[in-house]
Amino acid sequence: MNTVRIAAIVLILSGVLGLVYGSFSYTKKIGEVKSGSIELSIKEKQTVNIPVWAGAAAIVIGGLLLLLASSRRQL
Repeated sequence: MNTVRIAAIVLILSGVLGLVYGSFSYTKKIGEVKSGSIELSIKEKQTVNIPVWAGAAAIVIGGLLLLLASSRRQL
């Protein structure tokens, strides 16, 4: 498998995952305080929304790359 086909498959899969889930969250560490044996940390939960157009565009571009890779292989 060449790199163009792998990139196309990755784009298609990421587009499908973006459409299915729509967003993902992660925890960001903002601050930390250490005083003797006491440790405090401040964490904030961040959410990233994935637009529908971005997921659809990734699927379309991945499909086009896959078609391009297969047509070049036939030549």
